[in-house]
Amino acid sequence: MDWFVEPLRKYAVFSGRARRQEYWTFVPVVYGVYVVLAGLGISTRSPALVVAAFLVTVGSLLPAVAVTVRRLHDTDRSGWWFLIGFVPFVGTVVMLVFLCTESEPGENRFGSCPKVIPAHL
Repeated sequence: MDWFVEPLRKYAVFSGRARRQEYWTFVPVVYGVYVVLAGLGISTRSPALVVAAFLVTVGSLLPAVAVTVRRLHDTDRSGWWFLIGFVPFVGTVVMLVFLCTESEPGENRFGSCPKVIPAHL
């Protein structure tokens, strides 16, 4: 549950790094909620569910972009690589590879590795 809540806490934090687990827990859950609400809203012709799906989309847009940028930072790439996702097909494949790539070990220009647990904990 923490991996889903963490991107919501850091909803507008574009600095730092995010592990694969943080990204791949948050994004599919939000997408799944949207698909269920939109699907039910369309199939039952319920405007309330369609509006709820829209609100989920709008409410999760900024946290999703932020966690994606932090995920790119974790692989030692600039957050501007996010824009390649808008290139049809090729951009999607490139982003998928970037988002599935293992974390850059140790410290990089965006901060310390989030996999490392601090000694004082």
